[in-house]
Amino acid sequence: MVEGESKALWIIVATVFAVAAVAPAAHGQQGPCYFVFGDSVFDNGNNNALNTKAKVNYLPYGIDFPQGPTGRFSNGQNIPDVIAELAGFNDSIPPFAGASQAQANIGLNYASGAGGIREETSENMGERISLRQQINNHQSAIINAAVPRSRLRQCLYTINIGSNDYLNNYFLSPPTLARRLFNPDQYARSLIRLYRIYLLQLYTLGARNVALFSIGKIGCTPRIVATLGGGTGCAEEVNQAANIFNTKLKALVTDFNNKPGAKFTYVDLFSGNAEDFAALGITVGDRSCCTVNPGEELCAANGPVCPDRNKYIFWDNVHTTEVINTVVANAAFNGPIASPFNISQLVN
Repeated sequence: MVEGESKALWIIVATVFAVAAVAPAAHGQQGPCYFVFGDSVFDNGNNNALNTKAKVNYLPYGIDFPQGPTGRFSNGQNIPDVIAELAGFNDSIPPFAGASQAQANIGLNYASGAGGIREETSENMGERISLRQQINNHQSAIINAAVPRSRLRQCLYTINIGSNDYLNNYFLSPPTLARRLFNPDQYARSLIRLYRIYLLQLYTLGARNVALFSIGKIGCTPRIVATLGGGTGCAEEVNQAANIFNTKLKALVTDFNNKPGAKFTYVDLFSGNAEDFAALGITVGDRSCCTVNPGEELCAANGPVCPDRNKYIFWDNVHTTEVINTVVANAAFNGPIASPFNISQLVN
């Protein structure tokens, strides 16, 4: 996508968000159920009981969330929370950890902070639930609850995965086995090959309406700017590698749309730039809102936070604020960053 197109796209996003902010929520629930897979961007508490560095069930996380700290990697709502709201669900989709058996009829969130496509991704963080294990958890949940296949075919599925396969694998220092074995194109190909296998399993289990979120500009997160960007700007090597993955992910969506009944869509988190959010008054893109200790990426427990969180892109050194999550969810649900369908078209 050329720069002019990216600009135009995100100006539309800003407009969509402004309209969505005043539009009423969906009348009634669109689709019988909603299942969520992915990493910390979508996790809402599955890591709380794990032995892992990737858990955030403490303040200031959740400072703007009605239930306080839940394990969401933000100050407030995450993207699936907003999508559930837009799709007319009465409540957020609960985490798989601790959910009742019957909840599989309405939806479950299986996402796990530090989760990746490759099994060894984020070994440096401790315990986490890989995409393979998340889909196995889904299989167990729908079998145990005897959810009819006809119902599962009408549900919404959203997946956000891949960032950790770069941040906590390919670009780790010292170089990992993956980095020594693969150039960026080969690595992206290996990730997509695995992703395809897991998506086929999900399709076999009844998933038909599936939104695959791309990797964002992870080279521009404060963590990566400070380490691989030399502290001065985005690490272009990281962004370029992520973009190779995204190009192949888009092709994977096209492939799956050739399968009977499939409605897969690609959600573009990569093309937006910090300047594009300035139209919404979100002007601080070079640092976290919460206090992050040197060399860390998550908020310091009970540390001070910025007073005007609606002006910040980043909540901590990797994850976005509720205001950004809301912009992205609205843009994916109602319009321009999802293709060939927006998410509302998947559930209608």
